[in-house]
Amino acid sequence: MNQTNRTLLLVTAVFTSFIARAEDHNWPTYLGDKASSQYSELTQITPDNVNQLKIDWIFNSGDAAEDNRSQIQCNPLIIDGILYGTTPKIVLFALDATTGEALWRFDPFAGESGAGSLGVNRGLAHWKKGDDQRILFGAGSFLYAVDTDTGKPIETFGTQGRIDLKKGLGRDVDNLSYLANTPGVVYGDLIIMGGRLSEGLPAPPGHIRAYSVITGKLVWRFNTIPHPGEYGYETWPKDAYLRSGGANVWTGMAVDESRGLVYCPTGSASADFYGGDRIGANLFANTLICLDAKTGKRVWHYQFVHHDMWDRDLPAPPNLLEINREGRKIPAVSVTTKSGHIFVFNRVTGEPLFPIEERPYPSSDLVGESAWPTQPLPTKPAPFARQVLSYDLLNDLFPEIRAELQNRFIRLRPHMPFTPPSEQGTIIFPGFDGGGEWGGQATDPSGILYVNSNEMPWILTMVNASKGNTNGERVYLQMCSACHGQDRLGSENQGTLIPPLTLPKLSEKNLNQEGVKEKIQNGAGIMPSFGFLSEKDIEAVIKYLFKDAESGAADRHSGERDAITQYGHTGYNKWTTSNGYPAVKPPWGTLNAIDLNSGEYIWTTTLGEFPELTAKGIPPTGTENYGGPVATAGGVLFIAASLDEHFRAFDMKTGTELFKAKLPAAGYATPATYSVDGKQYVVIACGGGKLGTRSGDAYVAFSLP
Repeated sequence: MNQTNRTLLLVTAVFTSFIARAEDHNWPTYLGDKASSQYSELTQITPDNVNQLKIDWIFNSGDAAEDNRSQIQCNPLIIDGILYGTTPKIVLFALDATTGEALWRFDPFAGESGAGSLGVNRGLAHWKKGDDQRILFGAGSFLYAVDTDTGKPIETFGTQGRIDLKKGLGRDVDNLSYLANTPGVVYGDLIIMGGRLSEGLPAPPGHIRAYSVITGKLVWRFNTIPHPGEYGYETWPKDAYLRSGGANVWTGMAVDESRGLVYCPTGSASADFYGGDRIGANLFANTLICLDAKTGKRVWHYQFVHHDMWDRDLPAPPNLLEINREGRKIPAVSVTTKSGHIFVFNRVTGEPLFPIEERPYPSSDLVGESAWPTQPLPTKPAPFARQVLSYDLLNDLFPEIRAELQNRFIRLRPHMPFTPPSEQGTIIFPGFDGGGEWGGQATDPSGILYVNSNEMPWILTMVNASKGNTNGERVYLQMCSACHGQDRLGSENQGTLIPPLTLPKLSEKNLNQEGVKEKIQNGAGIMPSFGFLSEKDIEAVIKYLFKDAESGAADRHSGERDAITQYGHTGYNKWTTSNGYPAVKPPWGTLNAIDLNSGEYIWTTTLGEFPELTAKGIPPTGTENYGGPVATAGGVLFIAASLDEHFRAFDMKTGTELFKAKLPAAGYATPATYSVDGKQYVVIACGGGKLGTRSGDAYVAFSLP
C-alpha cells in the first residue's frame, strides 16, 4: 500500500470515528438537561419500530433489601459512553453504558455502622473543566465530589471529599434530620443545593445554598424562612427564623444558563398539617423562587399555597420551555402541583401566562390554627386530576362493599379543595402523592407537556397531643403517631411498612427500654434520629410504651408540655376498599399530554393496570405510579412508574400504548435515553420496594435489535 492510500485510509477511519461519535447523545444532567425537560433529540426509536425493543443488558448491584423495603429512585447520568448511578444502599457506581459492565464503585458509608435514615438517591450532578471531571451526589447529610475516572473522592473538596450540609444554615441543626436525596444543579463553578428535612417539628430551615464545585466552600445562601429585614419576614412570626423549619427544595431545580437564573420550587413549612406556631402566609414555603444563580439574589417569586396545612409541596423541578403566543416566542417556566394543576409563567418577569384566581376557602377549627382565607388556582390548563371526592365518585367496581365506603364517607368531613385538617377526619384528594409527583414531567420543543398522575384518596385525622393522659402519651401523639399510629399498631407510611410498638411486638423483637432509647436517639432504618428530644421527654415516652399504655395508667406529669396545645396526626392513611383498591372510581393513574401554548389537552390515557381486574373484563384502571416520563424527538414517550412492574412506550401524538415489558422489579424512577456509536438505548432503574412491591437491584437497558 502506497503512502497516499495509507493517508486516505487513516483519514477515512478518523472521519468515520468522528461521525459515529458525533451521533452519540449523552444524558448529562438530572432529568436530561438543566431545563428539566426530560426530553431527548434522539430519533432512532420510533412509533413504527418501538415494539421491537429488547433488553440489551442488565446490571445487578446486589444491594436490594431482603425485607423488600429498599428502593432505587435514581435517574442515571450517561456521559461519553459511561453510565453513573446509585444502588439501593446509595453506593455510587460507573458502568460501560453499552454492556452494563461495572467499572468502579464508591460506598460513602463504608466502615460506618448505625447510619440511621439514609433515604434514597434520585440522581447525580456532573461538572467538567479541562481534565477535571466530577460527579457530585448526596448521601445522608453529606455532599460528595467524586473523580469520574477513579471513583475516588476529590480530597480538596470540602473535608476529604465531602461537605456537611447541616452546617451553614444559620443555626445548630446537628441533632435534626437533613438528607441530600435529590441532586443540586451546576451553574458555572457553583453547585446549588436544596435538601430533604423532617416534615414535623423541630426541623431545620430549608435555605438554598451555592457551593464552589472546586473547593466546597459556601458562596451564597438564600433564606427561605426570612431573617429580620429580609423580604417576606412579616409573613411569619417574628422569631420564626430561629425555630421554624421546612420551606426546602427537595425536588431539584432548573437553570436558565443564558440568563443566569435558577428556579427553585419549595415545600411546605414544618409541621405539615398544623401551623398554629407559624401564623401567616409563610413566604417562601410552597413557592417558585427565581434567583440570580451567581449571587442568590431574588429576581421574582410566586407562592402556590399560603400557610400550607396539606403537605402541598411543589413536587418536581419546573420545566423551562418556549410558549408560542400569536407567533411570538415567550421564554416560559411551568410548574406542576400535587393537586394536579399547572401554572405557567414568563420565566424572565414572573408574569402568569394564563390567568390565576385567588379563591376563598374554609377556616380551620383546630385550636390555635388560622387558615389563610384564599388560595390561588389557574384558570388554564384544566387540572390533570379530579379535584373533589364526592359521594358519586366512590368506587363502584365491587357492589358487595359499596356500603362500607358509604358508611365511612358520611362520617368524614365533606370534601372540597383546601378543606382544613380536622380531628373528625379530612379527605386529601387527589392525595398526598399526586396529581404530580417527584418523577417530574416532560416537555418537547413544541410546548407540549407530558405528565403522569395519581388519584388516591387519603384520610388525615389530627390528634390534639395535649389531650394525652401523661407526658409520655403527649410526646408519642405529637412525634410518633404519624408513623406508628395513634393505637401503636403500625402503618404503611407512603408505601413503607412501619412496625407496631405494642408491648408484645416490642418483646418479639427483643427490644427493651435501653434498645428503644438508642433507636430514639440515633435513628434506625428509615426512622430519623429524635436526639433533639430532652432526656425527660425520652424517658416519658419510653414509660408510656412499656408501662402506661399497657396498664391504662393516667398519672399526669408536670412539665412544659402541659401548657402547650400541639397537634399530631394518625398517619398517612390511604383510603382503600377492604379488598385493597382505591376508594375512588378509576382511573387511579393517568398519563396526560397538554399543549401549554393553548392550555388545551391533546390526550389522556390510563397508566398501569391490575391484571386480575382486566381479566374480569374491567378496562385498565391505571395504578399508583412513581417516576416520570421521557419524551423523544422520535415521537415515543417512555415511562415505567406503575405498580404492575412494567416499562411502557406511548405514541406522543395519540397516547396509544405501543410497547410494554415486564421488569425484574417495579421502575419507580425516571428513565434515561442516550446513544453510543449511533445506537440508542433506554435505561430504567428497577428498585421496587414501594406500594407493597418487591425490592430490586437492577438497571435494565433496552435497545433495538
